[in-house]
Amino acid sequence: MDTTRREAIGMMGAAAAAAMVGKIASAATPATAARNLGSSSKTMYWVATATPCDKSLKFDPGAFKDMLAYFKHNGADGIVVLGTTGEFPSFSVAERKQIAEVALKDKMGMNMIVGPGTSNIAETIDLAKHAEAHGADGLLVIPPFYFKKPPTEGLTHYYSALFDQVSIAINLYHIPGTSGVSISHELIRSLMHYPNLAGIKDSNGPAEEYAEFVKAFPELNMRTGTENNIPYALDHGMGAICMDGNVFTKALGDVFAAFRAGKDYHAAFAAYNAQTKIMKDLQTGVWNYGALKYALSLQMSGPQTFQRPPYTDVTDAQKLAIKRALDQIKALG
Repeated sequence: MDTTRREAIGMMGAAAAAAMVGKIASAATPATAARNLGSSSKTMYWVATATPCDKSLKFDPGAFKDMLAYFKHNGADGIVVLGTTGEFPSFSVAERKQIAEVALKDKMGMNMIVGPGTSNIAETIDLAKHAEAHGADGLLVIPPFYFKKPPTEGLTHYYSALFDQVSIAINLYHIPGTSGVSISHELIRSLMHYPNLAGIKDSNGPAEEYAEFVKAFPELNMRTGTENNIPYALDHGMGAICMDGNVFTKALGDVFAAFRAGKDYHAAFAAYNAQTKIMKDLQTGVWNYGALKYALSLQMSGPQTFQRPPYTDVTDAQKLAIKRALDQIKALG
């Protein structure tokens, strides 16, 4: 008859048994190792960068380099490459590798997070390993987004396959309105034993939901992906990944600069909100990719860049509204 595990331990000497139990416990709880959050500080500001294309809709490396330098100059601590604002599903695997390489070749001291997510684990791992090999500081990984309402167990298997292949920091991407797949507390807990589970990006937006994430996982960096939750994030030691960083780069940079200086950052946050109000009131549509890229090109005094279908070009009416809005924002001082 087979010897059971308990009987086997019983037949060992006390020292050997203790050693075996210690190894089992150590293997079961690697979370005791230092957690890799992927950055030296949690309260950092990442721009969720757009990906520029030329008029023929090919990726424009030169324009991208200029954009990254502009973000750095205007206060960004880091960049998220190929997130939702980066139109990641619109690019092939080969293109996504090229885009990541351009960003990672000269990081300019910024913290670089790359989005490798796809609906199949093989390509996700391939893109993740590529980003790691080229110097990414972390990953932002959307769940597989074709099959809706997958079981938590299936999502755990998906992410575990990735965690088993890369060692840089991994952040889970909670954007259920787009992906159709939520990042649950249960899923996060199922992956806590990986020391390179860094946190999440919460792009869903409700303040109560974000607060619950922060309260449940204070040891992680539960970055807000919506600007309304920035004050709560900073007050609780968390960071932010901002789409608005493309158009309001310096205004958001000023918020984080004030926070780091130990000053009251709320005045800077109010100034940022005043700028966004102007953009909304004038119906600029800068939260759509074509208009966003046009606004950014004006601020950089550079050539217009374009978005891929199914998104549409900025309209002439939007161009006029964006120019008026930027003039009014400049007049605010």
